[in-house]
Amino acid sequence: MAAPMTFNHTVTERFLRYVVIDTQSDPASPTCPSTEKQKNLGHLLVRELQEIGVADAHLDQHGYVYATIPANSTKQVPIICLCSHMDTSPDCSGANVRPQIVRNYRGGDIGLCGDPSQVIRTADNPALADQIGNDIITSDGTTLLGADNKAGVAEIIDAAQVLLANPQIKHGTIKILFTPDEEIGRGVDKVDLKKLGAAFAYTIDGETAGHIEDETFSADGAVITIEGVSAHPGFAKGKMEHAIKIASRIVERLPKDTCSPETTDGREGFLHPTGISATLEHATLSFIVRDFTDAGLKEKEGLLEKIVRDVMADFPHSTYRLEIHPQYRNMKQIVERYPEIVANAMEAIRRAGLAPVKGSIRGGTDGSRLSFMGLPCPNIFAGEHAFHSRTEWVSVQDMEAAVRTIVHLAAIWEERA
Repeated sequence: MAAPMTFNHTVTERFLRYVVIDTQSDPASPTCPSTEKQKNLGHLLVRELQEIGVADAHLDQHGYVYATIPANSTKQVPIICLCSHMDTSPDCSGANVRPQIVRNYRGGDIGLCGDPSQVIRTADNPALADQIGNDIITSDGTTLLGADNKAGVAEIIDAAQVLLANPQIKHGTIKILFTPDEEIGRGVDKVDLKKLGAAFAYTIDGETAGHIEDETFSADGAVITIEGVSAHPGFAKGKMEHAIKIASRIVERLPKDTCSPETTDGREGFLHPTGISATLEHATLSFIVRDFTDAGLKEKEGLLEKIVRDVMADFPHSTYRLEIHPQYRNMKQIVERYPEIVANAMEAIRRAGLAPVKGSIRGGTDGSRLSFMGLPCPNIFAGEHAFHSRTEWVSVQDMEAAVRTIVHLAAIWEERA
């Protein structure tokens, strides 16, 4: 029987404090963290953790926050880690965030006061249909909100406060990890797993309340480097092989009706150009390749190479180089070896009053890489929606449900030890 629990939620107040701190990461920066301003939130989180009684909370030189909730059970309970990331996406400004709260949402589109062109439309956000009567937090439309993933950060700290304030809730040792640079794919580059000492982990970085994801895309990056042939344009006939035009032909030959983000969903992967830098003599094309299986990745990379070879056949004096860089792999390959991880989370979601839904992510999380580093790590909902955009939103009630889920999760690991 689950122990009685008292929830005096402060998650909304925490969240509103965190989102006004600009923590945008920078893919062009070689440092870790990629932006020093991410540490501003890290310092605040350490102070708040220490204030609720987490004595060892600290920020390391790389911008990671580590903390421990000590066990209060005599059982040998596996150590679990709760993880969220502090940075926000480079895709949209995270500076001067002005959060707004729509109280007792009654349905319909939500206009954002800072920019009338920004509207959270029900047609684009079917999850709003489940939010009638709830309180919706948005930005003012001039920036993103930062629910991805400051909602998860706030939920973990609120759950830590509940556990520490309710010693009747028995649990094992719980580790807390807040990472920088997740949005640029470097969230666990400098994590110290030995210091963390956990057996299993959960990222709190998902979307719809009640959902748990044990599967992500597998991911590679691809870079095509083209060396064309330069000649004076007045005397270029039969000599010039223009690298910009070669690169353009490659992009033009990509599939039109499939194999792209805008034409796929569900378990379909894609081949997606993300950047082009070109002059007459030299061009670089960057791609991301995504699929749920390694075989699917290889198929798409093979397609890309065939397109390049076919194009280059028309430019006999030019050369190309295609480089594939592994990024992360589908966490399911690791997580499915430990079915208790997902089973315990699904039971926690039930006890929080929700119907659990297991699914997959058309993307990746810190948990994708952590799983292959030896720390199996599925993803639990945080309630964030429309992430990486100015129409991002989260509901107060979904954040509170996430807090309840985390607390129940800690208790379930102890019960089943």
